[in-house]
Amino acid sequence: MCGIVGYMGFRPAAAVVLNGLQRLEYRGYDSAGLALFEDGKLELYKTQGKVADLRQLSSFDTTTQTIGIGHTRWATHGVPSDSNAHPHKSNSGELLLIHNGIIENYDALKQLLISKGYVFHSDTDTEVLVNLIEDVQKSHNYKLGKAVQVALGQVIGAYAITVLDIKKPNELVVAKLGSPLAIGVGENEYFIASDASPFVEFTKQAIYLKDHQMAILRREKPIVLRSLKDDNKADYYLQELSLDLEQIEKGGYDHFMLKEIYEQAHAIKDTYRGRLLGEESLIKMAGIEEHLEKFLNAKRIIIVACGTSWHAGLVAEYILEDLVRIPVEVEYASEFKYRNPIITERDVVIAISQSGETADTLAAINLAKEHGAFVFGVCNVVGSTISRATHAGAYTHAGPEIGVASTKAFTTQITVLTLMALRLAQAKGSISKEEFKSIIAELELMPQKVEVALLQNKTTLEIAKRYQTATNCLYLGRGVNFPVALEGALKLKEISYIHAEGYPAAEMKHGPIALIDENMPVIVVAINKGHYDKVVSNIQEIKSRKGKIIAVVTEGDQTVKALADHVIEIPETLECLSPLLTTIPLQLLSYHMAVILNKNVDQPRNLAKSVTVE
Repeated sequence: MCGIVGYMGFRPAAAVVLNGLQRLEYRGYDSAGLALFEDGKLELYKTQGKVADLRQLSSFDTTTQTIGIGHTRWATHGVPSDSNAHPHKSNSGELLLIHNGIIENYDALKQLLISKGYVFHSDTDTEVLVNLIEDVQKSHNYKLGKAVQVALGQVIGAYAITVLDIKKPNELVVAKLGSPLAIGVGENEYFIASDASPFVEFTKQAIYLKDHQMAILRREKPIVLRSLKDDNKADYYLQELSLDLEQIEKGGYDHFMLKEIYEQAHAIKDTYRGRLLGEESLIKMAGIEEHLEKFLNAKRIIIVACGTSWHAGLVAEYILEDLVRIPVEVEYASEFKYRNPIITERDVVIAISQSGETADTLAAINLAKEHGAFVFGVCNVVGSTISRATHAGAYTHAGPEIGVASTKAFTTQITVLTLMALRLAQAKGSISKEEFKSIIAELELMPQKVEVALLQNKTTLEIAKRYQTATNCLYLGRGVNFPVALEGALKLKEISYIHAEGYPAAEMKHGPIALIDENMPVIVVAINKGHYDKVVSNIQEIKSRKGKIIAVVTEGDQTVKALADHVIEIPETLECLSPLLTTIPLQLLSYHMAVILNKNVDQPRNLAKSVTVE
């Protein structure tokens, strides 16, 4: 759960690497480091803190070295500190390594190396790996590439690494298993990064390494790609990047999170563009059409995901079961692998991940495939590991999401999953033509309704000011909006560090109601659809215990307005599509609360965007 950047070419490497690291800080930001090399001279800078702190260590604007590797860290082994920051050097000082991932058997390897006389200066698994590579290299007089291959054969875990040997200054070796790694290919220059954002302004050509692959990059020479398993040469595919520089910049907003909240109308439209053909009453999704029988003959659908994606899966459970009439189970991917689940060839597994790199979800995918299930991926990042590991899938087309707390990922995942449900229901005949047309017509209107919901920004700001001293919050919803309550509570916890819990509204009286007093804000999703009367009764229960009621209601609602302390209005819509609107004010409320409390909205403590370790 770290970000790595490397460069070899003709530009000053410091600028390329440092700017790239800042774009990858969503992957980790507790320490950072940079190594620069040219003409036999190595400069190494490491510090606890952010990339901005790293910049203060030297006048990098004047450096001319054209080879550099850098790292921004999210700690797994060893506390954030200068010594634990990457790059790490081998004992001889000849090898330098940056690493994203986790070496599970590092302790056994470390003890072996200690017995051979190696000394360690950090608590990291990465320093073990760089010394292991050096030991293999020196013991067998191997070239760097061969030493990397042999050393990684002894490793258990996940990694995306870049290795520099100062004795071979015009060569970088990179390798991947589990963690993402992209190589940007320019004119007489190479870029290395955890994703394409660090080099998008320099080249649109990229190679995404596959698992168990290693690449040897030499100055002004073609890339050599090899298999780590058998050392055979491998072919590679140069992918044309669609990412634009403007997409990964704030565009005048104070934070990426706010920008991404406001991008949701456009993102939802991009998600259904070309798939939803309203005039023809058609939904076309290649991944569904090519495997339609797999879905229609499924005994059940299992959804695996983590965090916000798990909440999107819960929304999908309601919609799929209602429209398609196939049993759906939603599983935490992090638990799925470890509870010996029952999986058969008649199961369809839908794996949801914004990054497409979530380690827990990948583990669940591999287990499902081992048992013969058909696996369908829903992710945002083109070329990601999950998109390659699944049998088929659909991209959300949300565009880059830089803020650690997911916003547009959630709504675009729901959009894709709703399209899937509608197409399957149509094919199965479990939905009438009239209802099908009604839902797709309303879905086409959703972008403009999201824009209307965003007009509640000022209202949510005023509510945030009122409750900025709250230490606990309760979020309630029913039916398809129960997962929205969970997601709203998660957003508040993630970025404001205020304790919050989401519950089905009816469950409140089975325990959480004990917490309610005059100091407890209770956020209730209370739209005029579904179990509206029941939600009103739940609000009455809160009011009778003096709880502070913040209600998300349908425009024009008078009943809840008379009971609540504050109301946030959203446009009317169908119940099955309502999460696309009800989540908007909850995102805004969390955002404003975090800003008022002076928290780091885009980079909340202890969190990373892409969770690439189990």
